[in-house]
Amino acid sequence: MNAIRIIRSSDSVAVDRLVSVDRDGAPSIERRVAEIVSRVRRAGDRALLGYARRFDKLRRPLELTPREMREGAQQASVSVRRALGEAADHIRTVSRRQVPKGFRVTTAPGVLVEQRVIPLDRVGCYVPGGRYALPSSLLMTAIPAQVAGVADVMVACPRPEPIVLAAAIEAGVTRLFQMGGAHAIAAMAYGTETVPQVDKIVGPGNRYVAAAKALVSRDCGIDFYAGPTEIVIVSDKGPANFIAADLIAQAEHDVEARAIFITSNRGLARDVAAEVMRQMPADGPARQSVAAHGGIIVTRNETESIALANRIAPEHLVCASERIARGVRCAGAIFIGQHTAQVAGDYAIGSNHVLPTRGAARFRGGLSAADFVRVTSVQRVTARGLAGLAPTVVTLARAEGLAAHAATIEVRVK
Repeated sequence: MNAIRIIRSSDSVAVDRLVSVDRDGAPSIERRVAEIVSRVRRAGDRALLGYARRFDKLRRPLELTPREMREGAQQASVSVRRALGEAADHIRTVSRRQVPKGFRVTTAPGVLVEQRVIPLDRVGCYVPGGRYALPSSLLMTAIPAQVAGVADVMVACPRPEPIVLAAAIEAGVTRLFQMGGAHAIAAMAYGTETVPQVDKIVGPGNRYVAAAKALVSRDCGIDFYAGPTEIVIVSDKGPANFIAADLIAQAEHDVEARAIFITSNRGLARDVAAEVMRQMPADGPARQSVAAHGGIIVTRNETESIALANRIAPEHLVCASERIARGVRCAGAIFIGQHTAQVAGDYAIGSNHVLPTRGAARFRGGLSAADFVRVTSVQRVTARGLAGLAPTVVTLARAEGLAAHAATIEVRVK
């Protein structure tokens, strides 16, 4: 395997190649996904079951019964179930603080505005079932929904292993369907005879899942478009073996994952590169990911390092100091200090690991309990209140040329 690349920040072409994101989807994937979504939307269960048998190798009923979920969960080891419980407790603790609060405020005499926070009725949590079983993704999607007050928390997972079922029981999942890919997204977005329509779909997935979520988002809420995972580490001090381990851990997810180290310390850059080579597993996606999408950028100073991190707006930012963390405004999640391992955030710190990728951290953060509620404004105006508002409303309505708008106020206050 080629060594991880070391690039000087002055080499703008090489830096651009490493940090830029291809924002154009693969047309062939998008066409195939559009066909799948359209067929499931039109034909319902008939199309869904056909795709599930073909792609997910489904050989049993689409939905697991509550009893099957409980019995399957019991096959997970006691230590795994205990770990899931502890992780779930931490996620709940953070999620409870994320739910928006309702309020009432008087903006003028006789004019009352209320903010009402209403949970979504039903959500669908997508849990991948490919190379690895990911019970952590189930906890990160289902628990915030449950905390927000969602009554029906569904899960779609093509191959739910016992540890995934144990996570489903821990998270209070109400229904679990053995389906994956674009057909699962379509079923949850539009509903079939077996799968009820949801208000929102959340959770990570492959390119087909991401493309399907983007396609159905005009009709069904989604969290965000999620591409391959990414980590950016900004530090001018070691330990080099910690930094290398973090890069490899993130690269382990996917051959398309991005793992980038930014530093103004040339010696540390060389040490980290050597550690990456030493720690790299003999096989698996990490080798391909680091070779194709990994790199070390040597900058002139810390200020330049921070500017480059903001430009990337990474899913995960690991940094050496509070000073760097304050400077980076655009990141899905920030991990400060050598003991705040990003992987700990994947499982047990309590913050959410469903995070924006592909630079989307410029305009939003990670999944939270706030994503599972509707924030509705309610207004109440008395006769006195309307009389006080009338001059302002009528003046502005007439200034916009909307005479009927003005008249609906004037007819009330005459």
